[in-house]
Amino acid sequence: MASMNRFFNTAGPCVPGKHYLLDASERLLEVVELIRREQYFVIHAARQSGKTTLLIDLEATLEAAGGHHAVYCSLEGMQSVADPLQGIPAVVERLRMTIARHRALAPCASGLPSDGGRWAVLLLDAITMLAEASEKPLVLLFDEVDCLAEGTLISFLRQIRDGFVNRGRGTPFPSSVALVGMRNIRDYKAQIRPGGATLGSASPFNIASEALTLKNFTEAEVGDLYAQHTADTGQVFPPEAVARAFHWSQGQPWLVNALAREVVDKMLGMDYAKPVDAAMFDTAAERLILRRDTHIDSLVERLREERVRRIVEPVLLGEGVGVSFQSDDARYVVDLGLLRTDRGTWEAANPIYREVIARALSFDQQTAMPQTYVNRWVTDGRLDMNGLLRGFQEFWRENADVWVEKYDYREAAPHLILMAFLQRVVNGGAHIDREFALGRKRLDLCVQMGPHRYPVELKLRHSAKTEAEGLEQLGEYMDACGAVEGWLVIFDRRPRRPWSRRIFWRTVKSGPRTIHVVGA
Repeated sequence: MASMNRFFNTAGPCVPGKHYLLDASERLLEVVELIRREQYFVIHAARQSGKTTLLIDLEATLEAAGGHHAVYCSLEGMQSVADPLQGIPAVVERLRMTIARHRALAPCASGLPSDGGRWAVLLLDAITMLAEASEKPLVLLFDEVDCLAEGTLISFLRQIRDGFVNRGRGTPFPSSVALVGMRNIRDYKAQIRPGGATLGSASPFNIASEALTLKNFTEAEVGDLYAQHTADTGQVFPPEAVARAFHWSQGQPWLVNALAREVVDKMLGMDYAKPVDAAMFDTAAERLILRRDTHIDSLVERLREERVRRIVEPVLLGEGVGVSFQSDDARYVVDLGLLRTDRGTWEAANPIYREVIARALSFDQQTAMPQTYVNRWVTDGRLDMNGLLRGFQEFWRENADVWVEKYDYREAAPHLILMAFLQRVVNGGAHIDREFALGRKRLDLCVQMGPHRYPVELKLRHSAKTEAEGLEQLGEYMDACGAVEGWLVIFDRRPRRPWSRRIFWRTVKSGPRTIHVVGA
């Protein structure tokens, strides 16, 4: 019988019988086949997407099958140890601590070498000794490998490669090694080879035969996960609620669990007699966005990295001119889980991350907006968007130069400042839907206040065609929003353009549509 004490886990690996989790057997099939073939391989996926849970399941599966000894070793917490003189002995010590808890291999722990002066071969010697002592083929599962830095990472990979190359010559070494982290092994080069500098001699990066990644849950799998809670408690997640959970999370495992936990534990107070509905997941998503739990806060920290800015900023603007989306930076951002490319374009990985990106990059400016702007253009549940954008024109003319300088995302600063202005005005009384992706050449917003919809499109002026393109694009967006009135905001960043030419207001009517063209 299922345990009534299981819950939706958002901290650390999931444990059978304690947490709701999906059967990992399907995910393990490809990995087990690689191990059968004695391959060395990489597993990479965004943070908190189930990597550690998978590895722990894999270790247990291999041990239970009886054909291998499997050892899971986490290298988390070693980010600051760049010098291999200290880093490699620390890796060996972590391996020793792990081995000491292994029933069959524990006697080997005390015999592992510890002479830090021989750091260049210390890990090689330790793993060789361990493989020689194991009466079964040995499988090492190194988690959080990309926590290793600089010289420690290079030496770690070189020593594993040395053993890998020589194992066919009679030297004992593991039959299979998994290197697991957020990034593919190819992207480790970026953190230790600035400017493409060569490492010399044989590359330590060519030992992996495969690079696997963990896919997000499908909508059906989200339903299966939530059905476990229903089986335990009788509390039903109707199909429309599962659909909203999938909409917001796009199957990202941590978000799937966090949304359900917010609804079941926080909003319904673990009262399983209370019904769950779809709207609760909209509220739960907003709470996660505002609260910025550790998982989301770690993504916000990544936005400050220059290599992340180089990719996220053009996606936010919808323009990719001069940006290589085949670069290490682009792959890095995808591996972080911030962006996705599987739908034919570059876009935020899910609606929650989309909101986090937009709000986090404009949060400081939003809170710095004068209090007089708050609720100034909100009356009786309606938004005076004309008054708001005229107010923004005045604010932009007076503050543009100073405020743009505050942004690391300098090109996207106008868009971000307007979003901060808009968010400050409507906070708590409305919801803003945002759409941005590479190739759109604009950023679309739809403010929803009760039954009212206010579509706004933001564009940078590039040529005389900008307004005509914007009118056509906004018209299509208005139709999608079900609105007959819309606002096209065009930022003119030409340095010698006088403010008297930048600031204008023009209203265009086309059939049933009314579009206000707002110069800024």
